[in-house]
Amino acid sequence: MRTVLEEIAPAFERAESCTVERVYHSSITLLARIAKGETGDAAVFTSTAIDDLIAQGKVTGRTDLTRSGVGLAVRKGAPQPDISTAEAFKQALLAAKSIAHSKTGASGIYFVQLAERLGIADAVARKAVVQDGVVAEITARGEAEIAIQQVSELMQSAGVDIVGPLPPELQEMTIFSAGVFKGSPQADLAKAFIAELAAPTHAALVRRKGMEPA
Repeated sequence: MRTVLEEIAPAFERAESCTVERVYHSSITLLARIAKGETGDAAVFTSTAIDDLIAQGKVTGRTDLTRSGVGLAVRKGAPQPDISTAEAFKQALLAAKSIAHSKTGASGIYFVQLAERLGIADAVARKAVVQDGVVAEITARGEAEIAIQQVSELMQSAGVDIVGPLPPELQEMTIFSAGVFKGSPQADLAKAFIAELAAPTHAALVRRKGMEPA
């Protein structure tokens, strides 16, 4: 969602004569900070994380914003493996010399589970390059042959070619949602910002960023 926020926030700031301070990090890191007492006005996380914050009484309401799928990328100009079917994707993973994926992001957690499901967890773990952030940059630098992450995140690196999304039978769609922090002194403004993020007028922007409107 970062790329969408960065496009929408400036116009909202001008329209509402306000400043939207954006704080970005992995969900696990930010949720840990919230658990220790940090708060804000609007929260944008995966739908599961928003539901958890609502259950904890820290956030109110849930507005679904976008859906994002997992994809595979290679270094720009490199040969692209066949990932059109589950078996082809599995063989591409086995053939790759190294695989970059995130450590605590939703796509990284899912990919580890997927490797287990495909029966190749040990083989993948032996050649995994794991870190948080945009892992396509690892592949762009030639430090990993392929990168697995949300397509919207892979698109943030100019040094890779996106081969495509995972085949439908292996795909995991993540819903990104937003809610308002309970007790926010800017609750009305936060609601307005969330409504702007969810506005149908931004559907084309969301698709350009590699996602689909929720």
